[in-house]
Amino acid sequence: MDKTMKMTEERILQTLPGMGMLFLGIALLLVCWVPAAAAFYLDIFIFPGLLLSGLVLLLGCLLFCGLRVIRPNEALVLTLFGNYHGTLYQPGFHWVNPFCTAINPTAEQKDTPTATTGNLALGSSHTEIKLTPKRKSISLRTMTLNNKKQKVNDQLGNPIEIGIVVIWKVTNATKAVLCVENYVEYLSIQCDAVTRNAARNYPYDSGDETGKRTLRGSSQEIASLMQEELQQRVVDAGIEILDVRITNLAYAPEIASAMLQRQQAAAIIDARQKIVEGAVGMVEMALSQLSESQIVELDEERKAAMVSNLLVILCGNKDPQPVVNSGSLY
Repeated sequence: MDKTMKMTEERILQTLPGMGMLFLGIALLLVCWVPAAAAFYLDIFIFPGLLLSGLVLLLGCLLFCGLRVIRPNEALVLTLFGNYHGTLYQPGFHWVNPFCTAINPTAEQKDTPTATTGNLALGSSHTEIKLTPKRKSISLRTMTLNNKKQKVNDQLGNPIEIGIVVIWKVTNATKAVLCVENYVEYLSIQCDAVTRNAARNYPYDSGDETGKRTLRGSSQEIASLMQEELQQRVVDAGIEILDVRITNLAYAPEIASAMLQRQQAAAIIDARQKIVEGAVGMVEMALSQLSESQIVELDEERKAAMVSNLLVILCGNKDPQPVVNSGSLY
């Protein structure tokens, strides 16, 4: 464990100015012919003169090989003969050991504009990652991972389609390169796992239950929990999760029609309940006002008939047909 931590412990490189080393390399290339020309002109020490010119030329070429350009919000992880050498974060023109090699595992996958991962057996998991041009440097810019909709089962076993967007960036280039095989694919796979885990732990809708956390009703809260879980999974890869948002949430097509009918039935029941509660209150108010105003005296049977008629009028879904009674009340 200690050996692994020591190997991945980040070291910030102190480099020489690249412009000065560039001019020095150009100067060496310009003067590399002088020893050979002097040896031929004097006709002495020809072989040593050629050897010295070759060494000066080789040194100039090595100086050019050590030049590195770092753009803003980029880092360069360098290895020397297979061992970790250091990391460059400072943008500018630098000169490093010419035998150092920059490593970036994602640069080998830059031939295609997008990468797709997920469970192909389900035919629904499609994670698109926008890849940068083929460079050995590690981008520290804020990037977007679009985890398109995938089919999973919620807590109640209902198949649903869910998709999220993750805003992320690399904060430790050394860990991103040395601790995982490919930090972009690693983040994509962990994102799929977190999405499926969140969908399994919560129902799509609570139905008749109130106060229960659901994917539809508590999407912002669940997205925050997903962000925390995803951050814990990718901390070893030197990645920081800035935000997680649920962008697509719906029932799967095979049950969408049945669930829509269920939601409509629940809405109708709730509406009827409100109508009945309001009608009962209006009937109570009508009987109370008639009694207080002493407009008419009604026995229990007539009160029951009046309540029945008012409830039919107030709770009916069609306009009532009035009937005029010109006879006696009794």
